[in-house]
Amino acid sequence: MKVSSMPEPRNTINNPVIPGFHPDPSICRAGADYYLACSSFECFPGVPIFHSRDLVHWTQIGNVLDRPSQLRLPPGTPSSGGIYAPTLRHHDGRFWLIVTNVSDGGNLLVTATDPAGPWSDPVQLPGVKGIDPDIAWDDDGTCWCTYAGVEQVRIDPHTGQTLGPPRRLWSGSPDAKAPEAPHLYHIGDYWYLLIAEGGTERSHGVSIARGRTPAGPFEPCPDNPVLSHRGTDHPIQNTGHADLVQAPDDSWWMVLLGVRPGGGTPGWHVLGRETFLVPVDWIDGWPVVGELSTVMPAPPWPLQPPAVPSGRDDFDLAELASPWISLRRRSTENCTTKERPGWLTLHARGGSLDDTDVTFVGRRQQHLSCRARTLIDPADGRGGLAVRLDEQHHYDIEAASGEVRVTARIGPLNTVVASRPIPAGPVVLRIEVEAVRTVNDARTGPDAVSIGIEEPDGTYAELTALDGRYLSTEVAGGFTGRVIGMFASAGSVHFDWFGYEPLEG
Repeated sequence: MKVSSMPEPRNTINNPVIPGFHPDPSICRAGADYYLACSSFECFPGVPIFHSRDLVHWTQIGNVLDRPSQLRLPPGTPSSGGIYAPTLRHHDGRFWLIVTNVSDGGNLLVTATDPAGPWSDPVQLPGVKGIDPDIAWDDDGTCWCTYAGVEQVRIDPHTGQTLGPPRRLWSGSPDAKAPEAPHLYHIGDYWYLLIAEGGTERSHGVSIARGRTPAGPFEPCPDNPVLSHRGTDHPIQNTGHADLVQAPDDSWWMVLLGVRPGGGTPGWHVLGRETFLVPVDWIDGWPVVGELSTVMPAPPWPLQPPAVPSGRDDFDLAELASPWISLRRRSTENCTTKERPGWLTLHARGGSLDDTDVTFVGRRQQHLSCRARTLIDPADGRGGLAVRLDEQHHYDIEAASGEVRVTARIGPLNTVVASRPIPAGPVVLRIEVEAVRTVNDARTGPDAVSIGIEEPDGTYAELTALDGRYLSTEVAGGFTGRVIGMFASAGSVHFDWFGYEPLEG
């Protein structure tokens, strides 16, 4: 199940190139193919991986950590815990991915010959103590791991053993906090150390230094930060956590995370941190980042035709498609398409979306305005459709025999805001998100979330409309974005299909 953005004119591209909750992008190229991985936090499976031939149109081809032997997220893993900041590289005929599980075991490394998988079971890296690990190889085969702080240590990537003590490198600008997300590159006569700094909020930025060896010493770029939108009213904010890639025509490009705040003051972003693309030139041995915007000139090569697949899943396959995610774990005992052919069956674990162990299957919200629908048969239990940020911030419509009700969880408040009786049998649940186009008041929220059901004749019966600001990072905190999906809160519930469609141009 994949949904693309609306087709763009051939001389421009739409940014973000991977919309929705896809933060901390890391990119590599193998021949004519590009591959990109993102953080996944408390979601299972972990680390979505994408493929592109043109840097613009991306297709998810799998998840790197898709087995319990690779990814352990204990039931108590908090939202915004779990998997942080992968680095993806192609070296010596293999793909390598190094990442941090902050909730279980720290840093780990996996490999594959095909980035679509399967990926190996992890090699643990107990001697690498920081988050956001990077991996790079010197010409003599030495493997360097650099991580947030910024520190560096030599490692054996096959065993996970550290080879000597860590040493401190360049830690960014003197007046910037949180040097993190390091990436090390050998380009021309220099080794370049790219980092994020300033924190992952409005002060986020990208800075760079260079040295003659991978261990430094490093001199900072005189024009740091090379990219930041801090202190501006630019529609893309929180820009940082970048990675560089060289195209076959020798041009250079940067992928990075950013957010699109909406509404009035202070601005609320609801989709999480998204993946953006921007061109890079090299002048006097330093990268100069081009203008980042939501509509940009297209790269100079032919673009691949954008995929426009259906946003509907009829659950006819034995396994769920790769964009579907659950919370912390997923087992066939609680989630299956085989029990009732053509339906997704969910068996309840936790009693509600307030519980960390709830049975939930969802997809990232990728458009500022969108519609999600599902046909549920609640005859054997209770469950429904939800738009979720975390356990304390979600809106959901729940169906049980004879009734639907809408609940809003906003921090410590948990309120049933609407309900109505329904006839026995399946019912179509619906959530519509409409972005605010005109700000009439500084306190205007970013969007409205309409929740209701469809009548037997297909007409929409709205039960309530809620302010979307309460499902935003500015309210909830954390590092994730909205996910829309299905859940079971008691017994067993069955879903015949799920549909998602953008409602914006």
